[in-house]
Amino acid sequence: MLRLGVDVGGTNTDAVLLDTVQGIVAAVKRPTTPDVTRGIQLAIEGVLTHLHSVDDVEAVSIGTTHFVNALVERDPIRLDRVSVIRLCGPFTHGTPPFVAFPLHLRSLLEGPSFLLSGGLQIDGSEISPVEPSQVESACTEIAKRNIRAVVVSSVFAPIDFTIKQEEHVASLVCNALKDVDVVCSKDVAHIGLLERENAAILNASLLRYAKKTVSGFQHAARNMRLNCPVFITSNDGMLLSCSEASRLPIRTFSSGPTNSMRGAAFLASLDSDISKQSALVVDIGGTTTDIGMPSGFPRQAAAHHNLCGVSLNFSMPHVTSIGLGGGSLVRRDSLTHKVTVGPDSVGHAITSQALVFGGSTLTATDVAVACGRTSLGDSTRVADMDLSLVEGTQRAIKVMLQNTLDVMKISPENVPIYLVGGGSILAPDELDGVSRVHRFPHHDVANAVGAAIAQISGIVDSFEDTSSLPIIEVRKAVEARAMERAISAGAELRTVTIVESEAIPIAYTSGRCRFYVKAAGEWSGRSISDTTESDSNPSPTLSMEVDQSSQTSFCESPSRAVASPAYGTEIDITSYTPNVQADQWFLSETDLEWIADGCYILGCGGGGSPLHAFLELREMVRNGSIIRVVDLLSVPQDAMIGWGGGMGSPEVTSERLLGNEYNEACAELWAFVGIAKPDALCALEIGGANGMINMIAAASKNYNIPIVDGDFMLTQTTPNVFDESGRGLNLLPCALSSGDGNIMLMTKAKRDTCIDSSLRAACVEMGTHVGLATRPLRAKDLQPMMITNTVSLSWRIGRAIALARRQSNIGHVGRIIVDAVGGGGSAKVLFAGKITDVRRRLYKGHTIGEVVITALPPDEDYPPPGSTDEFTGKLIIPFKNENLYAEHTSEHGQKTASAVPDLISLLDAQNGSALGTQEYKYGLRVVVIGIVGAPQWTSTPRGMEVGGPSAFGFHEIPYVPLGMYAEPKSVIREYTRQI
Repeated sequence: MLRLGVDVGGTNTDAVLLDTVQGIVAAVKRPTTPDVTRGIQLAIEGVLTHLHSVDDVEAVSIGTTHFVNALVERDPIRLDRVSVIRLCGPFTHGTPPFVAFPLHLRSLLEGPSFLLSGGLQIDGSEISPVEPSQVESACTEIAKRNIRAVVVSSVFAPIDFTIKQEEHVASLVCNALKDVDVVCSKDVAHIGLLERENAAILNASLLRYAKKTVSGFQHAARNMRLNCPVFITSNDGMLLSCSEASRLPIRTFSSGPTNSMRGAAFLASLDSDISKQSALVVDIGGTTTDIGMPSGFPRQAAAHHNLCGVSLNFSMPHVTSIGLGGGSLVRRDSLTHKVTVGPDSVGHAITSQALVFGGSTLTATDVAVACGRTSLGDSTRVADMDLSLVEGTQRAIKVMLQNTLDVMKISPENVPIYLVGGGSILAPDELDGVSRVHRFPHHDVANAVGAAIAQISGIVDSFEDTSSLPIIEVRKAVEARAMERAISAGAELRTVTIVESEAIPIAYTSGRCRFYVKAAGEWSGRSISDTTESDSNPSPTLSMEVDQSSQTSFCESPSRAVASPAYGTEIDITSYTPNVQADQWFLSETDLEWIADGCYILGCGGGGSPLHAFLELREMVRNGSIIRVVDLLSVPQDAMIGWGGGMGSPEVTSERLLGNEYNEACAELWAFVGIAKPDALCALEIGGANGMINMIAAASKNYNIPIVDGDFMLTQTTPNVFDESGRGLNLLPCALSSGDGNIMLMTKAKRDTCIDSSLRAACVEMGTHVGLATRPLRAKDLQPMMITNTVSLSWRIGRAIALARRQSNIGHVGRIIVDAVGGGGSAKVLFAGKITDVRRRLYKGHTIGEVVITALPPDEDYPPPGSTDEFTGKLIIPFKNENLYAEHTSEHGQKTASAVPDLISLLDAQNGSALGTQEYKYGLRVVVIGIVGAPQWTSTPRGMEVGGPSAFGFHEIPYVPLGMYAEPKSVIREYTRQI
């Protein structure tokens, strides 16, 4: 079978004719033309001369970086401003559309947003119905702003197969606004409202440009009399029809890097001299450079990942991109004489604008010619180039490559690289941190090779009824559906296999489970069909009456005009000083970012991601709100301390983002106990999202009270440990609020265990996530109960991770965190390896199961060569929402490595981020750390009864502490300064 692979880059268009048996038949490189059609035709013509008949070509596969380049370059000509209509009812208002965008991209794309009535609960019932009059008002405002692209996003849209709120609103918008592109979020990505909405926004901004570009691809093939199917390659190395690609250009965003990773791996497999040591692929094109690691299919990024600074949640390879290519502009500052390269580029116009081609623009290619790396164009035009400019440019390119390689490496150890792409002429033969630079035959057209070997996939992402059949049987049925989709899309039956399969029970919800399955196989030669990824199983619906009076909100974010740094802003971490004045710590965006990372690690797999709480807090800080943290000892002894947080399933909070449920629960409880508000608030638990929810309530925008640096819970609740009555007197009364009209008080319990079971049952009936406010306590009573300085602890953990990332030391992130929490005497790296199995089920509202982690050979990924953390065998970690204990099995036998109340947390070895149990996924490289539990748990029989292994039913598991508890070091005490 002959496959014609084409890669359309911003500067060059490559074509490869590939015989799937014999290998590469022909390869050419041609300049990308302003008329995309002509550039493709020229490249195809170059390889077709090797054929007797064009009928021998059975398929054309085209990969393109056009769409992602438009975002990388922030090109306002190719990008449209986008308006968002979010159907959410009273929820999600603290995290409006565009809240997670970097400010520079937000200012370019953000149109007016509208938070309207609508959305679903996890059981398929409506939060509130769609109100057509609200949609009509939104359309009137959109028309005034001359917006040409609209996104409709709805809470739990991916499970909405019956009511179809997004589709209904999209039809209303199309009827009201002519010639407007409308994108439904459910067509773009999966579960996770904000990340799915972000992806839909990026997709919508490119639709006008995508239609024109894909049409050009089709015209090029027809003009060359190619009657075979034309495909576009996607982010995961699969094939899209042209109609799919023009409707969903975001699915091609990382097709270039994916093709280069796969193409480089294919070329390396043809070279018997290549060692099996893990390598990095460096693909330098005309506009961008992409760096990643090949492994059959490129390693996929973790559950949530960033593109151009935007958080997304769909399948993409783990790569880093920078604006460096052959067409990158070279500049020298007239005052400092510093030379910079990119990120802007002349792109496809290099053959007319670069100096060596008769133009007047200095590009990286001109410098490469001047220093003798290539003989392109007329070298006499750069023969007299200032030597200091040449050296400065080479130095800048070398630094850019070395810095980006450091980001992708997992240790400071040297690694080989596979250098591919037409812009590879820019790279020096030696780079710091690189053991060897490999350039293969046809390395400059590796992307086209990857396009030629792309496959066909079928995907199912759905919630299924598991009440009458075992999960394993339902999973097999879902896998069969995914394989059927791949086959119907054009995959060869005998080659189709399951490449990804997950079953994720939904906490607190019985009889339902989320399944994500991907099947893939070689193209059969049949035409590809247009299939969507969303499943079509109906979901039961219930009617619900909701007060509509306050559910319409128009968002024009004031932060667009605020010169605040974006998430992940480059700062000098080692010299950063938190703002502590008069024993009060005033939190900045940087503090919040680090606290969020630390909270998720301290969640030990549970508690849900703090990301959305962090984004809400960051938006508040940008708009002037003040968030203060104080030490418990600085609070008057008779002060009242309120505490509580969110209760429910992380799967729910990833969709139905926070509303006003916690504030409502607090107000109801405080009125019941007879106070206007307490003197301060404290986290129910520092782990997960609950570590930050009280900060929202305490901010000056809301109750304007400080947060106490501490918490009550790591696995269970410490106030319950110090209540000998066994009836939860330190917890009651408490209040629950659903956030959409339901509030409940619980005042007494026969046993403390009844509190948890009663509240969980109510939580399910109230939407599977509620705000929970518990009895305010006096400061003088908290000193024995509270685990102090845990906000400080989360900050220090987050700071350590940020520093590891900045210093390219992620391979040692486990030991770095151990040092941050007190050293080897109080924490330990328990294990490192790859997740090879995850088993989950639901029991009485808890997600329980176990994750199996298998050690990797020392030359694979982690641990880095020479590391002392070399592990063997397997580590099995059972979990019940949180990780409970770690059992190590090796040739030396079996032993318990750690157990509650000590903390056990899994980190993504690729970036150092924590993983929640819902994110455990086959193939992820992880590091496991253990931290000694606080003495409130370990020093008394009552503490071990409430928080030890036996409390979770593991009576046979002994508790052997990892070491001695080290009290976290207070940020306030370290950095305080008097004013």
